[in-house]
Amino acid sequence: MRPWALNLLLSLAVVALAAAGLLLGETPLSHAQLAQAFADPASGAHEVLFAIRLPRTAAALVVGAALGLAGAVMQGLLRNPLADPGVLGVSGGAGLGAALAISLGLVGSAGAIEGAALAAALAVGALLTWLAARFREPETLILFGVAFSAFLGALTSLVFNFSASPVTLAEVFAWLLGSVANRDWADIGRELPALIIGGGLCAYAARGLVMLTLGEEAAALSGLPMTRLRAAAVAGASLLTGASVAMAGIVGFVGLAAPHLVRAGAGGDPGRILVPSALAGAVLLAAADIAARLIPTDQELKLGVVTALFGAPLFALIAWRAARSWRG
Repeated sequence: MRPWALNLLLSLAVVALAAAGLLLGETPLSHAQLAQAFADPASGAHEVLFAIRLPRTAAALVVGAALGLAGAVMQGLLRNPLADPGVLGVSGGAGLGAALAISLGLVGSAGAIEGAALAAALAVGALLTWLAARFREPETLILFGVAFSAFLGALTSLVFNFSASPVTLAEVFAWLLGSVANRDWADIGRELPALIIGGGLCAYAARGLVMLTLGEEAAALSGLPMTRLRAAAVAGASLLTGASVAMAGIVGFVGLAAPHLVRAGAGGDPGRILVPSALAGAVLLAAADIAARLIPTDQELKLGVVTALFGAPLFALIAWRAARSWRG
């Protein structure tokens, strides 16, 4: 499949899922109610569609696109098909920031949890950007990332251990499981600058990712500012991941699986794979959010649970097909 055809197909899927996100939910709306929603801004149906479902669907699409793009950048930079936005510890940093904000009683302050999550992610991303500028070897960055993830996970566990209130503990746990329910336009707007800057940095780093496929020596001799491009890739992926976790909590498998879903159609070029990976991430997370709404349970499933339930078998299938092609 040609790249433009793949992007068109994914864009159509995004539009279809956006429409489904508006029309489907726990509360079914009749045709008359749907017509009333568009005709009467004061109606309850209008409130459900445009104040609840539309921002929730938009948040799922934006977060999914950010995670898909960040995953593609990480896999291109580290030249590791198992890399994802959380591999360097940025997701763990954002989760720790949110957990601390909740445990300190900042739940009632608008944007406090999201701000703490993004600030912590930016701190980890800044440290990683500095490391990326000093060490060219992707293995070194991966090892630092694994160490950061383990350490930040331990600190988050300490928040659980020292939480004095069961209610606070439940709030931290629920937030870390991920969700775009009850998100509004203000939540999206607060993270939009970080998402735009992160996406711009990833686009700037794309030519460096292409050159890295030829190896470190070829990249060093290419004349490109590889140190700057490598730092831009880390910073961009960190911003995208931090803003995504700040908006929706920790959501796994999207950044890992999205690039693999489109790699064959994009030709394996790390530069060409960025846009389809973002679109595929939006498709995956929007579909997961719709599934979370429609699965008949007493309490709506968290988004991170749904992506793990469906993402793990999907990624296992992708890995199985890749293994067969390698053997062939």
